[in-house]
Amino acid sequence: MSIVIRGGTVVTAEHSFSADVYCEAGKIVAIGENLEVPSSAEVIDAIGQYIMPGGIDPHTHMQLPFMGTVASEDFYTGTAAGLAGGNTSIIDFVIPAPQQPLMDAYRQWREWSEKSAADYGFHVAVTWWSEGVKEDMATLVKDHGINSFKHFMAYKNAIMADDEILVNSFEQCLKLGAMPTVHAENGELVFQLQKQLLAQGITGPEGHPLSRPPVVEGEAANRAIQIAQVMNVPIYIVHVSCKDSLDAISRARSQGQRVFGECLAGHLVIDESVYRSDDFEFAAAHVMSPPFRSKEHQDALWKGLQGGDLQTTATDHCCFCAPQKAAGKDDFTLIPNGTAGIEDRMAIIWDAGVNTGKLTMNEFVAVTSSNAAKIFNIYPQKGAITVGSDADIVVWDPKGTRTISAATHHQNIDFNIFEGREVTGIPTHTLSRGNLVYKEGDLRAVKGAGQYVKRKPFSPVIGALATQTALNQPTAVPRG
Repeated sequence: MSIVIRGGTVVTAEHSFSADVYCEAGKIVAIGENLEVPSSAEVIDAIGQYIMPGGIDPHTHMQLPFMGTVASEDFYTGTAAGLAGGNTSIIDFVIPAPQQPLMDAYRQWREWSEKSAADYGFHVAVTWWSEGVKEDMATLVKDHGINSFKHFMAYKNAIMADDEILVNSFEQCLKLGAMPTVHAENGELVFQLQKQLLAQGITGPEGHPLSRPPVVEGEAANRAIQIAQVMNVPIYIVHVSCKDSLDAISRARSQGQRVFGECLAGHLVIDESVYRSDDFEFAAAHVMSPPFRSKEHQDALWKGLQGGDLQTTATDHCCFCAPQKAAGKDDFTLIPNGTAGIEDRMAIIWDAGVNTGKLTMNEFVAVTSSNAAKIFNIYPQKGAITVGSDADIVVWDPKGTRTISAATHHQNIDFNIFEGREVTGIPTHTLSRGNLVYKEGDLRAVKGAGQYVKRKPFSPVIGALATQTALNQPTAVPRG
């Protein structure tokens, strides 16, 4: 299949220019003005629109077994919804149960993901430690294209990684050329605060943010960063939600440490007042960790994106419907943690970022696509509009509008945290490996069409330098 996108403005993380883009056999094969292409090529008219790399969501949880239930979104419905929103790749998470071999969990997630409609990869969580875990990490890096490992500092008595696990895993990451990532919340503090609040009779969703104040996140982020400094390994902090953890990242980066930060679309535009609603279903639908914060913290996150201390945006897409959330009707600690957003991330960040002048178009591409590709070593295969790159492209109408609603979204969930928000700036066409999978409201996702993307390790020991180089230059990350 061949497609030519004509008359648009190509927007990358580095520059913008007028050009046609010709795609064939899943790749971008030519870029230039007035390209001569075969008469059989399908033509997309992009006059007045932008041609950008497809979005990469580096933090999703499709079909996740969690808190006694399973996320309602599977790999097909979730990636299909992502395509409708201009996202062409995800990096999901393999999360082994305590004492479960990493390879067993990895094989299970690979089986579930075979129905993905878009390209995908995995981070693998380290939830316990043994020589077997260490060996499985090596196998995953060398044979299965994994180059990042997740560590939950929260969820005591479940999947929480203590400092001993962090030290052992970070050391192995360095040896393998892999990137450690962390969910930064002090799990012991959360556990104790939850008990105190329940004892005081605070059982509703309003107890959720009270049990996870910003300082709990800031302490964990700082501790993880300091451990990474001692181990001499780069580190990636997921879903930074508050000034406390952002300050820890900024301080470390100013001292030359290689620390990377991710924030969520929801944390940029939704504040903590949602938890004080008298409507349990509404408040519970917003329960996620870390929770939504005050506007002071939102302002800090925007400045983090503008100043470069936060490099990526994601969703932590993890869907639970009202009957699932109802498990915590009388005890907020039992509400399954998770919200949706993969379909809306790009539009939210454009509307709240580019339209307000907080971000340039090029910065938008960087934080929604290119930086994630560089950090996780799939650039320029992904995250780029260059000859030879995968033809993962979104055609973006900066004047198009859409009102976000659970009644019209493609996500498999009965609630939308952005409900009723009208956004200006929407995708009109999405190409996944050169296939037109979304066209002006017509979603053409194909179950199983997505491909697993292996990610090569960074050079052991100097992996941090390779990552930093990639973010400073529009070039490929040095391969290990």
